[in-house]
Amino acid sequence: MEYTEVMVRYGELSTKGKNRKDFINRLASNVEKVLKDLPQIDFHPRHDRMHIVLNGAPFAEVDKRLKKVFGIQTYSPAIKIPKTLEDIENTSLELMQETFKPGMTFKVNTKRSDHKFEYDTNQLNNLVGDYLFDHIDHLKAEMKHPDLVLRIEVRQDAVYISNQLFHAIGGMPVGTAGKAVMMLSGGIDSPVASYLAMKRGVDIEMVHFFSPPYTTEKALAKAKELTGILANYAGKINFIAVPFAEIQETIKEKLPEGYLMTVQRRFMLQLADRIRAKRGDLAIFNGESVGQVASQTLQSMVAINDVTTTPVIRPVATMDKTEIIKLAEDIGTFDLSIQPFEDCCTIFAPPRPKTKPKLDKAREYDARLDVEGLIQRAMNGIEVMPIYPNEKFINDKIEEDQDLL
Repeated sequence: MEYTEVMVRYGELSTKGKNRKDFINRLASNVEKVLKDLPQIDFHPRHDRMHIVLNGAPFAEVDKRLKKVFGIQTYSPAIKIPKTLEDIENTSLELMQETFKPGMTFKVNTKRSDHKFEYDTNQLNNLVGDYLFDHIDHLKAEMKHPDLVLRIEVRQDAVYISNQLFHAIGGMPVGTAGKAVMMLSGGIDSPVASYLAMKRGVDIEMVHFFSPPYTTEKALAKAKELTGILANYAGKINFIAVPFAEIQETIKEKLPEGYLMTVQRRFMLQLADRIRAKRGDLAIFNGESVGQVASQTLQSMVAINDVTTTPVIRPVATMDKTEIIKLAEDIGTFDLSIQPFEDCCTIFAPPRPKTKPKLDKAREYDARLDVEGLIQRAMNGIEVMPIYPNEKFINDKIEEDQDLL
């Protein structure tokens, strides 16, 4: 049976008050963005739910994309029919015959916003239930925990019938919490932090530091492709590449080995903050998890955060590595994250970095360098590009490398 539309139910949006309309409009915009290549679809966002009229578009494709839109709690494919008992009974029977299997239990759940309709909710529940019992063998009703729920909604314009309920990922629509930069490495943690930031409605822009010739084009392509996976949840993400080799070379040449990591991270944070300010963003996100590596001890965070008063938010700060890996697998970034293309965080890594760096020492070592000049030259070399869902970059780079052999 061909579905005519999808009924989208809001999740956390239902708790919003006077600004609820703004949240719903943002969600509608995000849904339109992920379905933009299906031009026949019409969107009707309303106070209690959104109606997506398919107009012949395949529900299977819409289903695959709606699962990744933050702000949606559940959705159901539905059939719009005239407001007659005959249409309701016949359509209900067809839907149930397509999905019912022997041994399943069911219930009819009617909602009626058109109170002038000739049957009330209890009457419709009984009439449709009796009709189904008469036409389907071995059907069994169950009111508390049925396998199938036949949902009938009697609205002013028509009746809508569905018997499937799909769960989405909840959260808040991307963009409702403002914009921020995300410090994206090529590892496991920062893509997961990106996902969690977007789930809270943050519109993120990726800041990735690369250091040619010490890092390869494949490492940069890997970060872009990770962004492409995450763009499934936002429709589009800006990718900002920041050249970092001169800063790393200068730090290695002029400062003690134990503080290389600390001072390097201070530069990264300052650059991220400059980019944030230039682009009108509100905060900095990263993938740090407390105590996971030397740069993520509380003492290191104090020494590194010293360079900015901008909020630095760490969505995975208290998560175990196994929890982070599980979420990376769920969102589809793990297999790419573990590809062995070194990023700038791993090159020049000292064998014995300070796990408890002193703030006054970090400031003293900064003072030995031309901080402003190094930062300005890096800012002059940044490149910004939009990345869309599932864009590929690694295979192209591999083919280019093979052509040069």
